[in-house]
Amino acid sequence: MDLSTFDIAARWIHVIAVVTWVGHNYANAVQQPAFRPIAPDDPPEAARAVFLAALGREHALFRYASLVAWATGLFMLWHRGLLLDAYMLSGHAAVIGIGTWTGTIMVLNVWLLLWPHQRKVLGFTPATTEERIRCARITFLTARTNTILSFPTIFFMAVGAHGPLFG
Repeated sequence: MDLSTFDIAARWIHVIAVVTWVGHNYANAVQQPAFRPIAPDDPPEAARAVFLAALGREHALFRYASLVAWATGLFMLWHRGLLLDAYMLSGHAAVIGIGTWTGTIMVLNVWLLLWPHQRKVLGFTPATTEERIRCARITFLTARTNTILSFPTIFFMAVGAHGPLFG
């Protein structure tokens, strides 16, 4: 089996991972269109209900879908000899490079901002109620950031994958 077979498999896996990840971002924005802060004087049952609702929305599947989408995208660019040009925004790879950069920012956002704070919100990492309230706001904002970034990411990936736009 040569790399072309892996490229075809990577393309399918990439599409499935992107749909899973971006679909989750979009569904999360629709399910909870506004941030509902927990006040420190809210009864513990109310805070628990909000934290458990967040647990129901956030699953490891979506975090790992981000890694799979990113890794398969990088593989396909590498296989075509475009990886460095995409990240350097060079030549006709500049268009898909914008999608590559926004996708990379989204993955970093999930793993370095959202997930560490989400672990506190969900009680996986010990935190005070005040810290959990602060972290809930951060997870809300980082999830919204990824939802917004998903639109240009998909656009530039699609445009860049179908031939040079510039150059």
